[in-house]
Amino acid sequence: MDELDLLKKDWKKQEGSFQQISEKEIYGMLHKGSSSIVKWIVIISILELVLWASISFFTADEEYFKTLKMYHLDTVMPIISVINYGVILFFIYLFFKNYRTINTTDTVKQLMQSILKTRKTVKYYVWYNLAMTAFSFILVFIFQFMYDPNIRKMVEKMSQNVDPNTFYCIMLVVYAVIIAIFVGLIWLFYRLLYGILMRRLEKNYNELKKIDF
Repeated sequence: MDELDLLKKDWKKQEGSFQQISEKEIYGMLHKGSSSIVKWIVIISILELVLWASISFFTADEEYFKTLKMYHLDTVMPIISVINYGVILFFIYLFFKNYRTINTTDTVKQLMQSILKTRKTVKYYVWYNLAMTAFSFILVFIFQFMYDPNIRKMVEKMSQNVDPNTFYCIMLVVYAVIIAIFVGLIWLFYRLLYGILMRRLEKNYNELKKIDF
């Protein structure tokens, strides 16, 4: 046992029951605060799902389906959407499960483990959404480039004045910039939405480490 452990042990002996009560009170506040944060993560993720589903529903008009058909994505995109909503629902289930676990946790170590698990789940959720956004844009751009008659006419016209390989490189850069901008905006959205909650959870975790001798 090192000197720090000896000091902690001696300090506990000197403080007696007063320190035990204090630690219980601190744990109770951290437990309640962590439970509330994870509950908000569940609520926000559900509201986010409803928001995106509503946008998809109200923008899916006749013109949208015509465009999908023109791009030969009328079969693929609905399948991707179903899979995507299924994965998001699975993440919401994990968030709710983490909330239930934290709500019934009665030890410092278990609460610390639950906080770490929740933060990891949120991180995976954010990365999944960013990856899915990038994948969707890349897929649409590829099929648009292949099948959109306006794009094909533009390619033919520009190819008369510019080397085809140079033109394709320019188009690739333009598409990459557009994808980066949209993914960056969504990353900022998640940074703002979940970042505050994650920092509060991290703060609670650090406070719990102080009483977990």
